[in-house]
Amino acid sequence: MFDKRFLADDVRAGVVVFLVALPLCLGIALASNAPLFSGLIAGIAGGIVVTVFSGSRLGVSGPAAGLAVMVAAGIEQLGLDTYLLVVIFCGIVQLTAGFLKAGVIAHYFPSSVIKGMLAGIGIILILKQIRHGLGNDRSWEGELELFQIDGHNTFSEILSALKALSPGAIIVTATSLAILLAWQHPAMKDRAFAKALPAPLLVVVLGISLNTLFSRVGNGLSISSDHLVAVPVSSSLGEFLSNFRRPDFSQITNPAVYTTGLALALVASIETLLSVEATDNLDPEKRVTPTNKELKAQGLGNLVSGLLGGIPLTQVIVRSSANVVAGGKTRLASFIHGVLLLICVAFIPELLNRIPLASLAAILLVIGYRLARVSLFREMWAEGVWQFLPFIVTILGLVFTDLLTGIMLGMVVAFFEILIYNYQLNFYREQTDEGCMTIRLTEHMTFLNKAALKRILREVPKNCTLTIDMTRTRILDHDVREVIEDFATHAAADGVTLRIEGRDAPKVALMGISSPPH
Repeated sequence: MFDKRFLADDVRAGVVVFLVALPLCLGIALASNAPLFSGLIAGIAGGIVVTVFSGSRLGVSGPAAGLAVMVAAGIEQLGLDTYLLVVIFCGIVQLTAGFLKAGVIAHYFPSSVIKGMLAGIGIILILKQIRHGLGNDRSWEGELELFQIDGHNTFSEILSALKALSPGAIIVTATSLAILLAWQHPAMKDRAFAKALPAPLLVVVLGISLNTLFSRVGNGLSISSDHLVAVPVSSSLGEFLSNFRRPDFSQITNPAVYTTGLALALVASIETLLSVEATDNLDPEKRVTPTNKELKAQGLGNLVSGLLGGIPLTQVIVRSSANVVAGGKTRLASFIHGVLLLICVAFIPELLNRIPLASLAAILLVIGYRLARVSLFREMWAEGVWQFLPFIVTILGLVFTDLLTGIMLGMVVAFFEILIYNYQLNFYREQTDEGCMTIRLTEHMTFLNKAALKRILREVPKNCTLTIDMTRTRILDHDVREVIEDFATHAAADGVTLRIEGRDAPKVALMGISSPPH
């Protein structure tokens, strides 16, 4: 986990991820109808516990916005203390799934869908952070869906923000964006002070300083407490420890705990595996995360979170992409973010509560643009329509529905592409000589090849000898076998002599089909 060659890079990235994660932990807890401290516990468990046991170099774990609705419904039904048992059982299921090597499903998400997910998240970040940058923070920080629990949607929130601008927040946002963009300029990247001082940390310090100045001058620019970070403040060690809740183990025989936990484990695991694929896609070194090990790490993280009173966690793409953009190199960056969450929440919550959300909005706006950069759209368009279509459908699905729905829509389009490809497949058809035709089947003949094979067989001329070459075929699906059997029933009537070649030919047992001796 630790490599001293990348220590400076990982420390800078860890600070950036901490600043991004802090408001998200609080906002997602609020959206989940859970205490704010429960979100912080999940963030700390994700940063420390998951990172130690994970094989992901750049992935960052914590409470996920995609689970907020499910968690809120579960807490309302069972109560928080019983729901902590759900989180624990979710962790056990994920651990089991890791040992059963269920993480392999992560490799079946098309790259066009994964890139669409990244771009969609980037667009959502930009749209959601505009109102925070303008100083109108009506909705909670972790909200990602278009339609919101307060009756507004993403676009109506932006319009309402334009009607109630906060000049002080706008100044902080504009200044912060200028610093963040300046730090990315090639002329600045090589400067010693730019390498030593992370731009997001400078942005936060500047935001606190500017708001302090606004308050002292009293010119109406002061940013109100509604637009600042709101970490729970404890006046004593006992009050701090009281924030940690214990699960209600008396409900261990409640069937709802296990049904809810199983559903939670399924959704949380899918979100984690999607994030793993997306983060690996962003990794400049293109390292591959062991997905089964990641599921085990997530399981341990949820076990600890549930035992301490935290909400469920997953690997999350916003924080992971922030880690990549900030230059993180190893797991140490994620671990540092978890340690900073713990230290700052325990010892300096008052200082954290002076950070303007406008400062954090500027950081997320830049991350959002990096994820949804214009050049990515050009690259996907150049790949062709069947790469661009799943990509753009995934983006639209994410922006106008939610994460999982957007991914499923993109997968449907990608699957439709596979169907069309298989329908157009000719199976190496060749006309050997006049009156003779050969169709060479591929190694794997599944139901996806059914329609294409039917089309080819319909084109077989009458009064010819047709050879179906299955020499290289290793998998012959029942649906494909049935198509050949149906063709055989009327082949003789059309004057077609049908022959089967290949080692599996004697097993086909088709009516009236000859098979040459081996």
